Amino acid sequence: MTDAADEVSDARPVAVRPSGYRISGLQGRVITALGRAIVSGRFAPGELLPREAELMAEFSASRPSFREALKVLAAKGLVEMRQKVGTRVRPRDLWNMFDSDVLAWHLGTGDAGSALGDTMLRDLIELRQVIEPSAARFAAGRATMDDLRRMRTALQAMEAAAGGDLAAYAKADVAFHIAVFSASHNALLARFAHLVADFLQLSFSIQQQALNERDNRIEDDVGQHRVVFAAINRGDGEAAAQAMLDVILNGKNSLLAAIEERS
Repeated sequence: MTDAADEVSDARPVAVRPSGYRISGLQGRVITALGRAIVSGRFAPGELLPREAELMAEFSASRPSFREALKVLAAKGLVEMRQKVGTRVRPRDLWNMFDSDVLAWHLGTGDAGSALGDTMLRDLIELRQVIEPSAARFAAGRATMDDLRRMRTALQAMEAAAGGDLAAYAKADVAFHIAVFSASHNALLARFAHLVADFLQLSFSIQQQALNERDNRIEDDVGQHRVVFAAINRGDGEAAAQAMLDVILNGKNSLLAAIEERS
């Protein structure tokens, strides 16, 4: 018999970098350091970056590597380069916020969290409140047998991990939500889920810090996901949308509690 967790891995789309760049090595270090400096506000929107030679010295980068790094950041929407003017940080609302790296830089990539990262997490929850109930409604009317199998497999993996493996639980939780997006058979909705899969897993992991045995039990979270699946399975779009909204609002409360606890 195939292990449920393995099936979830097969069902979950692989997140890709929207920019098409792979960040690694020395050049990756330069991209990451400069990207974090911009996102953190060290170089503010509208501001020209310091002279090229100064930044090359700071980041120990050659001119070709540094210029390639600027091209990558430009592709992510963070900067614009103009001859005889220099490189300017673009307004924040023009940044590609669904880029995996831009999201990670906002969240601090593994530190204890920041006000900026917490704001991004709240923004994502609000966006999910708008989008995911509609995806569930469409899924109720369009899901194929294969879509239902993926949702059921993810739900089973959540149930199996509910005993204490929170990392596996977060992975299965993401797989469930991505399966719902996929079952909507709307290319743009599916792409949205594909872009934010890693971000969803991180936010779910943070939410789980607030799970407890009193008023916010992991078993209840599993139960709410069962309600979503049952509504989609019977083709009840309105019930599916409401159940998905309940899941998101419960997650929002958990996320806010976790943020308050660590601040």
